[in-house]
Amino acid sequence: MSDCADDYRAINHANWESRVAFHVASPEYGFERFRDDPTHLSDVVRFDLPRLGDIAGLDVVHLQCHIGTDTLSLARLGANVTGLDFSGSAIEAARDLSATAGPAVEYVVADVYDAPAALGEGRFDLVFTGIGALCWLPSIGRWADVVARLLRPGGELFIREGHPVIWAMDDPRPDRLVALEYPYFETEGIPFAEDTTYVDHDGTLAAPDTVSFNHGLGEIFNALWSHGFEITAFEEHDSVPWPALGDQMADIGGGEFRLIDRPERLPHSYTLRARLR
Repeated sequence: MSDCADDYRAINHANWESRVAFHVASPEYGFERFRDDPTHLSDVVRFDLPRLGDIAGLDVVHLQCHIGTDTLSLARLGANVTGLDFSGSAIEAARDLSATAGPAVEYVVADVYDAPAALGEGRFDLVFTGIGALCWLPSIGRWADVVARLLRPGGELFIREGHPVIWAMDDPRPDRLVALEYPYFETEGIPFAEDTTYVDHDGTLAAPDTVSFNHGLGEIFNALWSHGFEITAFEEHDSVPWPALGDQMADIGGGEFRLIDRPERLPHSYTLRARLR
């Protein structure tokens, strides 16, 4: 791997630390809505309510939970939730939100690959992984091993994630073509540098560099199968909860965006559910 890929964790950690203040202040994350309305749920969790089913009373861990809006939403559905993220600043913000908006959530600062050591093995009924998580991990096989070790026998994994085709797309182009530019399959990390994050904000990121990794659907499925999972549900969606291709996408409500021109050409995101045998 390149030096950039070898240093991926330190590079990405600095970037995500620099995003936290902008995200906490953004109405798109809606901290004040959580504080004002005890029934409020994040758009990401609300989108998947029919697929999540009843999680009341389950022990749930949210990996790569960032500032905790999805995590808190899972707790508001009645689950006993633990959130894990490698950014100490993000976890501090998540703890503050839980303390001021409730219900209680346990938060732990750790890298996702260190989750079994940080949390304990076989503790959870459900592992939840949300949008924009897997693209920061260099090995999908190692991730699947982590998920399996966290779950009790018969426990489940739930993912809503950007489709690997979306992650392989070129940045928004002036000619408005939709083009594949980046790897679809798992390869060494791809470096990027962006001085803003995905919410509207003034100012620039103190650490603009990132390293991301794509994982094809076959790689994800095979990683889960090889670690003892059976896939129980899989659905591809024609929307995604951020404007992945800039002004080529329309806001369709509920925090979702869809390609304006013939969206049926492009899988935008997917939902996957799997059970540990």
